[in-house]
Amino acid sequence: MLTSERNSAHVSANQPIDEWSTPPSGATLPASATIISTQRNANIDAIRGLAVLGIFFMNIYFMGMTFYGYAPHETPLLSDQVIEAFNLLFIKVRFISLFSILFGVGLFIQYQRFNAQGLNAYPRLRSRLKWLMALGLIHGILIWSGDILLTYGISGFLALCYKDLSIDALKRKANIFIFGALVIITLITVSSADKSFIRESSLFAQQYSAWTSSYADQLVLQLMQVGYMALVIPFTLMWLTAGLMLLGMALYQQGTFEQGFSKTTLIQLVIASVSLSLIAILLGLTQRPILVALSDTLAMLSAIPMAQIYIHIIVKICKNSPKILTSLQNVGKLAFSLYILQSIVGVLVFRHLAPELLLQLDRWQYMVMAIVYSIVQLLLASLYLRYFKQGPLEKFWRYLAFKKYATPPVKNHI
Repeated sequence: MLTSERNSAHVSANQPIDEWSTPPSGATLPASATIISTQRNANIDAIRGLAVLGIFFMNIYFMGMTFYGYAPHETPLLSDQVIEAFNLLFIKVRFISLFSILFGVGLFIQYQRFNAQGLNAYPRLRSRLKWLMALGLIHGILIWSGDILLTYGISGFLALCYKDLSIDALKRKANIFIFGALVIITLITVSSADKSFIRESSLFAQQYSAWTSSYADQLVLQLMQVGYMALVIPFTLMWLTAGLMLLGMALYQQGTFEQGFSKTTLIQLVIASVSLSLIAILLGLTQRPILVALSDTLAMLSAIPMAQIYIHIIVKICKNSPKILTSLQNVGKLAFSLYILQSIVGVLVFRHLAPELLLQLDRWQYMVMAIVYSIVQLLLASLYLRYFKQGPLEKFWRYLAFKKYATPPVKNHI
């Protein structure tokens, strides 16, 4: 084992505990159980914090009109093209990929810890994933239909089937899943790329009217979109996301979250990401629907090496110290709660409080709003963790997932 989190000796009573990773209260450990460290990995917290902040930079364009997202002008603005090129290099799909990798890491860590504590890991993780799917459905239907939690829950079941593979086998399986999913996604996007969604189009007017109507009407739209996603996820995103989870398991076992990548590997990742991103940018600038659809596929592919570059950068800066990038680590500890809060804030602003912004904002203005709200999240996370140890939704999810495994304390009647 290469990572210190799994090589640690017995845990001392005064070490900080990762509450989500500990077994349910009341669980008893056999005398022979090997106790491994439950101390939080600062690198992973910081990477998760970066991921959840970055996700908002992607999702903000879809908080209003969820299906199509941002509508460019008929005559493209230079500022839009510059921001979109920046997004394709550093943001688009990058943080969803990063979060998927981290989800696989989390599954693997918890599986190991439950087993080491003498507990049956699979039913507990299965309960966790089932409740994540349920919460994802609630989020998608009632709040914002761009939900990713349902996909994570479904993909997690698939990823768990291959958790015991070797590092090389995990990477091979990940490549098969990812490339297979991208082929199917490309065929779907190319076949449906005949409608031009620009701000002056009748399609934009229809979408704007639909998504800024009454909440009851929005619920119908969200229910339809979530239903559609539930049908296509098993054929597309399930395989892509599970592949990224398997990649995360492999990277964790080879020590990437402790040491980063070698110089040679890092250079290869940079070349792959930049090359694919530049091709995606050129295709996107053509404004031809089919080529733009191909650009989106290349963006998804280029996101994978860029996500790994972000992992390397954070690992080298943070050095697994809780005193470095602390604000980012705090966001990572509240990732679930902040992700849902992003949806609530975004939907309230763009659909209910100020829907006219959808008619006015250009990409650079969306970018400014995302930067401002990222600062708000950094401050909010630091303030919240001064008074509480765990995020409200993290705690609620843990309760739902593990409540049936908790053994109530025996009452002393003497």
